[in-house]
Amino acid sequence: MLSVFRNMFRIRDLRNKILFTLLIFGIYRLGTAVPVPGVDLDRVQQFADQAAQGGFVGILNLFSGGALEQLSVFSLGIMPYITASIIMQLLAVVIPRLQTLQDEGESGRKVITQWTRYLTVALALLQSTGFTFLFHNGSFTGGLDLIPEYTPRRVLIIVITMTAGTALIMWLGELITQRGIGNGMSLIIFVSIVSQLPSQLGIMWANSTAFQFFLVVSIMIGLTIGIIFMDQGQRRIPIQFSRRVRGRRVLGGQSTYIPLKVNMAGVIPVIFATSVMYFPVLVSSSLPSSGWGQTVREWIDRNLLTTGSSGGFSPSLPYIIILGLLVVFFTYFYTAIQFDPERQAETIQRQGGFIPGIRPGRATVRHLEHVLSRITLPGSLYLALVAVLPSFLGWLMDIPVGLSGVSILIVAGVALETMKQIESQLMMRNYEGFLR
Repeated sequence: MLSVFRNMFRIRDLRNKILFTLLIFGIYRLGTAVPVPGVDLDRVQQFADQAAQGGFVGILNLFSGGALEQLSVFSLGIMPYITASIIMQLLAVVIPRLQTLQDEGESGRKVITQWTRYLTVALALLQSTGFTFLFHNGSFTGGLDLIPEYTPRRVLIIVITMTAGTALIMWLGELITQRGIGNGMSLIIFVSIVSQLPSQLGIMWANSTAFQFFLVVSIMIGLTIGIIFMDQGQRRIPIQFSRRVRGRRVLGGQSTYIPLKVNMAGVIPVIFATSVMYFPVLVSSSLPSSGWGQTVREWIDRNLLTTGSSGGFSPSLPYIIILGLLVVFFTYFYTAIQFDPERQAETIQRQGGFIPGIRPGRATVRHLEHVLSRITLPGSLYLALVAVLPSFLGWLMDIPVGLSGVSILIVAGVALETMKQIESQLMMRNYEGFLR
């Protein structure tokens, strides 16, 4: 393993990519510590102490790398971009124009990416405006007014600053994807979660017994090992190419296979499901504190968000069930986007290939759909299990488990994908990689 790390930095091109990625990480972490102008820093520190105890703020804070509790320039994190990506992918299913752009290849994807950026800025404007109001009226901060001078000019400065911070994070993520190593957006979420590991473990240790703490940590380690095995699992569909005679040459006749991964969607379904669960809780925070607004807020707090007796965040049972179902749904949804059986069958037939024992055409499509649905089912159920099991244990034992299964999946999945990219770079240059 030490030789692998040494080889990583021996290759100049790979070394520059890794160092560039680390530089972007440093800029991102610096931005999470710079507060927006016009806030009361003493009250922000008091709010940070409260947010560390859990609640919905604790969940948002985990994905922003601690930026939300500091009310920093990067308070919104990468979540507006993820939400915009979800909306664009859902719209691509129902809007033919977007589907056509996806089929056009690289040029179409550039147009969709540009639209996603515009939508990200629009969502960041809405979310920053909402957060500014909630940070002022105290319904989101336990009665603390973090913005004492709540004037239109001050609000405009804060909203523009937070929106610009989100746009900067989006740009940093794209820089990592283009010039660094790994997927930039996923790595930013990875860094955000890893930066909160010490504090989350400290909260869990302070609010649980030694047995409960080591039980939850042991289960998390076991789930991480399972994630690695599931990520490597694949179903290989054999493909045989028929022989063709051209002149004196015989072409074709080779055999290959299509590798269908058990977890083809990776960690994307978990990120999507978590983002969807944010909406009702975030909306409830801006509802009136009396009348119908209070009724809706109490129902959402009771069914989608519960604070345990220890003072930390303990998700309710309906929250856990809904999150698991959303993970399964988004796994099938994203897998359908990633792999199109009809297009794959057309490609195989056009190249003169066939699946042994399966007729070309519709029979091949039905076979691919059958295999894909069968291998996606265990993959989606395992993703849902990992996503909800630590939270279910926290609900069962009434202890705050800030490092939920969502965090485990994202950290393990992003680390594996990045390691694969580094390994491919090493193997291209005849160096031994991580995975053997």
